[in-house]
Amino acid sequence: MLEGLLPEGVAVAELFGSVDGVELFPQEAEAVAGAVEKRRREFGTVRLCARRALARLGVAPRPLAPSGSGPGWARRAPRWPEGVVGSMTHCAGYHAAAVAPVASIAALGVDGEPNEPVPEGVRELITLPEERPVLDRLGAAHPGVHWDRLLFSAKESVYKAWFPLTGRWLDFDQCAITPDPERGTFTADLKVPGPVVGGVRLDRLDGRWRVRHGLVVTAVVIPAPTSERGG
Repeated sequence: MLEGLLPEGVAVAELFGSVDGVELFPQEAEAVAGAVEKRRREFGTVRLCARRALARLGVAPRPLAPSGSGPGWARRAPRWPEGVVGSMTHCAGYHAAAVAPVASIAALGVDGEPNEPVPEGVRELITLPEERPVLDRLGAAHPGVHWDRLLFSAKESVYKAWFPLTGRWLDFDQCAITPDPERGTFTADLKVPGPVVGGVRLDRLDGRWRVRHGLVVTAVVIPAPTSERGG
């Protein structure tokens, strides 16, 4: 699903379905000690993906325990090994992780969702007024894609790339998504001051998306400054 959405140098591992009995490090097991079985299985499976992706970068298995700090999602985000940036995602029937050296990628975010409408009442919570007519037009022209779900996923990917660079929450109304149905891309225009990378403030982020196998996946990659890539 994510292959082709991410640049060369980003390692990806994906699993359809979940895996029982994934061996966890003690720190990881402690993080889900009180969770229901479904949550423990998701937690283990997505970390199995992350370890497989890290292995492709030559990084040995190590704990990927939740950070435990920050707002909302950030508390559950893993602490990546030094020198690595990454992102994980899971939904019903799909788990994935993407990782890259920080020397080449400043931040990245990936998200997977079922290609289904968002629950009733959620669209108004996650969209800006200017986004809704665009979603309506896209839905009429391309009914095979649930564009409200794609927009939700895109904003999740944006946030996953945003937070490690800023340490700040980004609400749904602080980012406007414009999908391109022909290119499989989207732009994210930030309504608040964006992250500063290499001395440049980023007010717009670019992403890619794909719909396949009943899923929608999105990805946002922020390259490292040229000087850090040895250029």
